[in-house]
Amino acid sequence: MDIKLSQCFIAVDDHDAALAFYRDALGLEVRNDVGFEGMRWVTVGAPSQPDVSIVLEPPAANPDASAADKQAMAELLAKGVLRGVIFHTDDCDATFERIRAAGAEVVQEPIDQPYGVRDCAFRDPSGNLLRFTQPATGR
Repeated sequence: MDIKLSQCFIAVDDHDAALAFYRDALGLEVRNDVGFEGMRWVTVGAPSQPDVSIVLEPPAANPDASAADKQAMAELLAKGVLRGVIFHTDDCDATFERIRAAGAEVVQEPIDQPYGVRDCAFRDPSGNLLRFTQPATGR
């Protein structure tokens, strides 16, 4: 049996701002942009990984969630405490400079971590944490 990652979901509160960040700052391609019942889902992904997509979804996208749950999700998103994703890059420092130059909120400048990677971190326009990692080079 062969199991592969296909999609992951990131909650965003402003699809236009998220689209500008993920498409323009990160260089991901837009694969789909769908509206349904007043909500919007935008799917993006790296051109080098055509089988893996990130779905940028509204925080209240779960139709089974109660109004209180939807409100709690929106509040957690606003606080920036929801998990994001970790991207692999061939050059953490160059990636950091490109994303910082695009105006993203810096959380951590590039650093060699004790667990064998060099990484940096940003927040997207909705507050989600995004890390960019490469194997440590022993700087």
